[in-house]
Amino acid sequence: MADYTKMWTDLGLNHENHNALLEYLGGAYQSIFMSQEKRPEGMSYFDFVISEAHGLRIKELCDEREAGRKVIGSFCVFVPEEMVLAAGCTSVGLCSGADFAQEEVEKVIPRNTCSLIKSFFGFSLGKVCPYMEVSDLIVGENTCDGKKKAFETFKDMVPNFYQMDLPQTKTPAGRQTLKLEFMRFLNQLEEMTGKKVTLEGLKEGIAITNAKRKALQRLATLRAADPAPISGLDALLINQVSFLDNPVRFTENVNKICDQIEVEIAANQGVKKAKAPRILLSGCPMAIPNWKLPTIIESTGAVIVGEESCIGERGLRNLTDDSANTIEGLIDAIVDRYFKIDCAVFTPNQERVEHIKEMKAKYNADGVIHYGLQFCQPYIMESFTVEKQLEKENIPVLRIETDYSQEDIGQLSTRVEAFVEILK
Repeated sequence: MADYTKMWTDLGLNHENHNALLEYLGGAYQSIFMSQEKRPEGMSYFDFVISEAHGLRIKELCDEREAGRKVIGSFCVFVPEEMVLAAGCTSVGLCSGADFAQEEVEKVIPRNTCSLIKSFFGFSLGKVCPYMEVSDLIVGENTCDGKKKAFETFKDMVPNFYQMDLPQTKTPAGRQTLKLEFMRFLNQLEEMTGKKVTLEGLKEGIAITNAKRKALQRLATLRAADPAPISGLDALLINQVSFLDNPVRFTENVNKICDQIEVEIAANQGVKKAKAPRILLSGCPMAIPNWKLPTIIESTGAVIVGEESCIGERGLRNLTDDSANTIEGLIDAIVDRYFKIDCAVFTPNQERVEHIKEMKAKYNADGVIHYGLQFCQPYIMESFTVEKQLEKENIPVLRIETDYSQEDIGQLSTRVEAFVEILK
């Protein structure tokens, strides 16, 4: 990595804290990802993106800002990237996958708050996330009660916070709420940029976003092969990078690695042994660098073949219909696409269980591990429903509840190893 010290200083990062974070991430990445065998050649691009995630990518965003382009940071797949692109802005995901500055965090929000919320508070208080600092607008969405109430505090910590409300029922009134919020968000983007969003801009934003999702869908479909052509860790990493990278460049490189994987599949080659236990990982999202549970799972010799997660199939499942020839029609299509997301904040949410069953069959999974972050009430509550309904169909399932700390690795390893032995 080049010397980006001046850029980090200009962004207001705390050098001591930031250097400690980078050192930790570098060591974790080396031991978890670079130690894998038979990785597809195309993973070198995603390794490079991660190595420059706080360097070259931030410089690109700074250059875009100097050219007059706005950067929109967000925490959730409900923030419509199509609209961000249509407004001539760039969308980036914000850091929320590791514990940081926990003592400071617990002075402003309760200790028994989920790790994801505590993480973005810690990254902000510790001044270690350049994506937050480079964002012209930080969008917080009212999904769970934890986020909704935490944002009341967080909005006073950053100068550029925007809060988006979300429905929690799949009803006509719920859809109307989502449309009104998306219209309000679009107006905010237009006010920021001083430009009206056009039909052509929306068409282009939809095309770029759909192309990215199609590439990720292609990768997901290839993971149904046996032997597995890519590890679950590497597939997760690609999904995580999708929230940081330039979308057009990212799409090109996902399709490149898919081309390589198709050749390996045709030759009956894979990164794991044939008939290795196949796991579908379901539940809470896993932001960088939350790699603890996937590392444990694949250390047993099993392979993760799909993620029923926001950083996974929930975030890429549906495309946006681009057939309308009016701005109103395209906005309705965007609303319809996002209203299909089966987040656990919705009630009732039977479609999520059905999607888990579909994914289990589609990717030839032998069992399901349901991952819930401690104090994430929506997903932990739903985990019991998921377990009950899967067991009725004789689908093996293991419920895991954990956080971002490393203290429970031994206990988790024992439970996961026992579950994989049952699958074997």
